[in-house]
Amino acid sequence: MQGHLLTLAFQAVPTPVPTSEGGPTELSINQAAVWVLQLKEYALEYGPAILLNILAAVAMFIVGRMVASWLTALSASTMRRGRVDSTLVNFAKSIIYWALMLFVIMAVLDRLGVDTTSFAAVVAAAGLAVGLALQDSLSNFASGVMLILFHPFRVGNYIEAGGTAGIVEEIQIFNTVMRTGDNKRIIVPNSSITSGIITNYAAHELRRIDLVIMCGYGDNLREVKEFLEEVLAAEPRILDEPAPLVAVDQLADNGVNLIVRPWVKTAEYWDVRWSLTEEIKNGFDDRGFTIPYPTRDINIVKQPA
Repeated sequence: MQGHLLTLAFQAVPTPVPTSEGGPTELSINQAAVWVLQLKEYALEYGPAILLNILAAVAMFIVGRMVASWLTALSASTMRRGRVDSTLVNFAKSIIYWALMLFVIMAVLDRLGVDTTSFAAVVAAAGLAVGLALQDSLSNFASGVMLILFHPFRVGNYIEAGGTAGIVEEIQIFNTVMRTGDNKRIIVPNSSITSGIITNYAAHELRRIDLVIMCGYGDNLREVKEFLEEVLAAEPRILDEPAPLVAVDQLADNGVNLIVRPWVKTAEYWDVRWSLTEEIKNGFDDRGFTIPYPTRDINIVKQPA
């Protein structure tokens, strides 16, 4: 009831009715005198209650802001202890703080006698309109939260996602920034990443190199296999465990396919792969092994005249 005293005080002030006595100046003076007397009466009657409401509203705002700051700091501390990504922590702090401050502001307005029901309806309608207008952005935001929470990849990983591939430089709330091998900067919407397949090439410490080497049917298969094993043994960056594999995989149309599968550290994958490919080609040339390529025999039959 006290929250509406300020409104009732001004609504209860009657409007003086002018009389026909006296001129315009005298009428204005009389009206002013009546207003002063009425304001004095209402100030004496409602003034303390109005002042108390204003002081209470100011106190509510100050205490509410302190409580909102404390709860925000507590939430951020809890998320940090839970090893939540710092990007999400900072964003969540802002959301939590302003959500709490909205409740504080509505409580203060209600204390001052403002009808907060209509105010809340306006805020809800505005929120719905903004949500519909920013539907794609909100989708990217939700995807960004998922990426930060579940960590399908981290900064520095080489990934393939969202129709592109590159090294992750930054994971933002709405976008992920990637750098390609030729040093191009690509900004990919987070919703494009989470809606498709994510391939993280740097998720594990070790990677396996898969090579398919073809030799001719006329080559000595045992010698070819021994040579490939020697090449793997001579490469110091190839790991002993898991053990490398050299095996005959397929008797193809044009030659014999052998699979070569050594294990290396992920950071050395491409260097070792390129080095092995070069060493195998040079070794085939030195030893006279053939690398078949598709051939066709064409027989021309001459029809008698």
